[in-house]
Amino acid sequence: MKPLVVGNWKMHRTGSEASRLARAIRRQSGSIRGVELVLAPPFTALAEVRKAVRGSRLALAAQNVHWQAQGAFTGEISPKMLTAAGCRFVIIGHSERRHLFGESDQIAAKKISSALIAGLRPILCVGETWGERRKGKTMRVVARQLRTALKGLEKGAIKKITIAYEPVWAIGTGRNATADEASEVHLGIRSLLKKLAGKNIAEDCRILYGGSV
Repeated sequence: MKPLVVGNWKMHRTGSEASRLARAIRRQSGSIRGVELVLAPPFTALAEVRKAVRGSRLALAAQNVHWQAQGAFTGEISPKMLTAAGCRFVIIGHSERRHLFGESDQIAAKKISSALIAGLRPILCVGETWGERRKGKTMRVVARQLRTALKGLEKGAIKKITIAYEPVWAIGTGRNATADEASEVHLGIRSLLKKLAGKNIAEDCRILYGGSV
């Protein structure tokens, strides 16, 4: 499976601004081979970015999703709405969703299940805070997040999920995870995936790094 590079634009760019940036990325990425490229603009820019990348190798991702198919959930967006908007991927469990909006491991699990049913490919974010790392709890935290999010899923479904290790302490804090630190956690994640889904699935799953460099 090809390596995956995802650009999460967070709460930046209007529709027209996002379209210009997407077209620029499309031009610059034309010569890149052997890598799958994904853009995750804000919801309000999805339509414009979809037009800008149509016919290219660039894929669309959403930054969040609700676990219900529809209902009275003001301000939320469903998996079906995202697929209709052209999204192939969706980011779930981002540290900003967890720490700013109180989203739990259980909520991430419900979102993953609903996203898979809708045909979306989840990008599950996991990672520890600085305090947890200092106490030596990194893998304990990451393992808890993974086990909860993947609980009850069939092995074939787990294969469709990308895991993004994003240490909370290395996002906009001035601290960077070293290559060795990121690699150590990646190895731990793959080892846990082997226990949960078997060697073949674990080796096929893509694991990303999502912190500062």
